Amino acid sequence: MIGAVIGDIIGSVYEWNNIKTKDFALFSPDCKFTDDTVLTVALAEAILNKRPYEDVMIEYANLYPDAGYGGFFRKWIANENRKPYNSYGNGAAMRISPCAWAFNDLETVLALAEEFTRITHNHPLGIKWAQAVSGCILLARKGKNKDGIREFLKSRGCLIDFTLDDIRPTYKFNATCQGSVPQAIQAFLESDSYVDAIRNAISIGGDSDTIACVTGSIAQPFYGDMGFNESGVPLRNLAYCCLDDKLIDVLEKFEQKFANENT
Repeated sequence: MIGAVIGDIIGSVYEWNNIKTKDFALFSPDCKFTDDTVLTVALAEAILNKRPYEDVMIEYANLYPDAGYGGFFRKWIANENRKPYNSYGNGAAMRISPCAWAFNDLETVLALAEEFTRITHNHPLGIKWAQAVSGCILLARKGKNKDGIREFLKSRGCLIDFTLDDIRPTYKFNATCQGSVPQAIQAFLESDSYVDAIRNAISIGGDSDTIACVTGSIAQPFYGDMGFNESGVPLRNLAYCCLDDKLIDVLEKFEQKFANENT
């Protein structure tokens, strides 16, 4: 799960300042966590403490009101009669990684990915791509190679028929699941390490923090090691410098209970 958080933080400075190269600093003084991290950690706490995810999302959104939530999500928080709003935004996929660490069989992970997603994103495309990401994470955890992960995606109707080089020159900001999650998965599939996956994700531009968050969520269990920045500092350490004690506490407790237990 920390792989998603690291991707979010690294990508945060490029979301509105897109770059089209893999040659960039992995962390800068302006890096910060966004709503991607907040809602991912909220799901981790909901699973860890067996609390309703809706309640925890609202709690965290109020604790971190300036994290960069989308307009529909803000309206959902403010409305006492909260109902899903038929969204297929990429928020469905960026926050889903904890369920693929806490549970070990694909059927359960896919069912829970749908349950956690449809609280807000009940459009079929939102659910489809959240399930795709959670399935990729679980298969990576289980040691599946990239061909096996591709076969899983194909079986779910999640076809990716482009390379990053194909789309990089013209790809633009797109906050939908179908317009950013395939790109994030392809960034992982074309990578040779966690760091390379993140560089791939950011190099295409677009919704950089969310794309890198999704890419990182899959790359972490596949490669096992998040690596280092240009100065040799572990990326985990740099990410922790951007987080507060509450977020770190949940991350560490979640890892202690699930990541180590289910490896």
